[in-house]
Amino acid sequence: MDLAALQSLLAEIPGKRVACVGDLMVDRFVYGSVTRVSPEAPIPVLTRSRELKMLGGAGNVARNVAALGGTVALVGLVGGDPEGHEASRLVGEEEPAIEGYLVTDADRPTTLKTRFVSGGQQLLRVDLEESRPVSGEVEQRLIRTLRDAARGAGVILISDYGKGVVTDAIIDAARAVAAETGAKVIVDSKARSFARYGDIDLVKPNAAELAYATGLSTETDAEIEAAIGRALELWPVRGVLVTRAGKGVSLGLRGEAVRHFPTTAREVFDASGAGDTALAAIGLALAAEAPIETAIAFAQLASGVAIGKAGTATVTPDETVEAVLSAHAALVEGKVATPQRMVEEVARWRAQGLKVGFTNGCFDILHKGHVAYLTQARSWCDRLIVGVNSDASVRALKGEGRPVNDLESRALVLAGLRSVDLVAPFDEATPLTLIQAARPDVLVKGADYAEDEVVGGDLVKSWGGEVRLADIVDGYSTTAAIARMARKEEA
Repeated sequence: MDLAALQSLLAEIPGKRVACVGDLMVDRFVYGSVTRVSPEAPIPVLTRSRELKMLGGAGNVARNVAALGGTVALVGLVGGDPEGHEASRLVGEEEPAIEGYLVTDADRPTTLKTRFVSGGQQLLRVDLEESRPVSGEVEQRLIRTLRDAARGAGVILISDYGKGVVTDAIIDAARAVAAETGAKVIVDSKARSFARYGDIDLVKPNAAELAYATGLSTETDAEIEAAIGRALELWPVRGVLVTRAGKGVSLGLRGEAVRHFPTTAREVFDASGAGDTALAAIGLALAAEAPIETAIAFAQLASGVAIGKAGTATVTPDETVEAVLSAHAALVEGKVATPQRMVEEVARWRAQGLKVGFTNGCFDILHKGHVAYLTQARSWCDRLIVGVNSDASVRALKGEGRPVNDLESRALVLAGLRSVDLVAPFDEATPLTLIQAARPDVLVKGADYAEDEVVGGDLVKSWGGEVRLADIVDGYSTTAAIARMARKEEA
């Protein structure tokens, strides 16, 4: 997701309302250190240092919607126990941005997940729960509460962890409200079958859950496509969105081909709740009437931030912006290559049937003329390599006082241009060695050269390539820019 698209989406999110309904939990994290093994059994002894409690399950979805700037109503069930009181306190005190619509059932415990953590690793999780479906008056209270909470919501998110809240009647109520208001319904499901959700807009299993539900393997893209196709045959849902960890996301909409959305690899600190973050981001983006592709990109971005945090963490708009900027910086740095890596990249491009172009220059002070030149050069090929003179090489060509900007600065600025696919520095007076190594299909130089004056032109033609001369924007050059600055300083 690029920065412009992200900022545009973030500007639309404030005031957008989302309703979250489903299995509400309390997540308890007990942190400590392990320095010895118990003498009673071969188990680690955790010396407790601190404890955190936060809303989990549907509660964590709501927390993330609120953190990302949306308005959220949370419909959930708690018990008449200390954990239930804790959940109510968390909604009222710790999460004031969440509108709490909590129903109490004194006959069942509040779902509590306790994780014991040391050195950033979970040692053990202990669950306190009851999974029987709600019924009778409790179910009716949840239905009435859902109808109130979903007023004005653009999206209804259902978190079905199989703990008993998401009954057929609750699903019917959500679909009925959506039919009246035009809201979209999205389900994050752990169920064995998606049939009971009916013709909702989207169901969001992970790859393992999809495999379990369809009885098909979901390892490769082709297998995912077959499993999504099977799901759409079996159940009336309008779309299936499959999260595949490091392999990205795959989307199948009824009547359309399955599309795959790769994701950027990130360091995983704690994956707890990352699926909740993704659900919140997708729901909020769709409530803001963003295209599904934008919603998916936003969800991948937000969940990527979440897995870098401890616990069931939330993600803020500023953190998503920082993530885009960091990814862009890493991408830019990755475009600056040694000659050896350049050769490897060219081989990969050629294996894909791509046309490779090459140009070169000092590019000391990047200006409008450079941008136009490189844009035209890129239009003649599928991938453009820019050879850039080293500092010593520029000094030998231009004299003392040049370059104004050092090689690292020049290379990174060039790499930041969309028209540039790879930047390869060289130390010689000419880029002939680079040209021989890259064997480009197109060699580009400015129209201030004659074709027979272009270094490496004969070589490129010898292997069937071509030489192209790009237009020069009059009045723009590094030398002219330096001269203008000098005149201003004198004045």
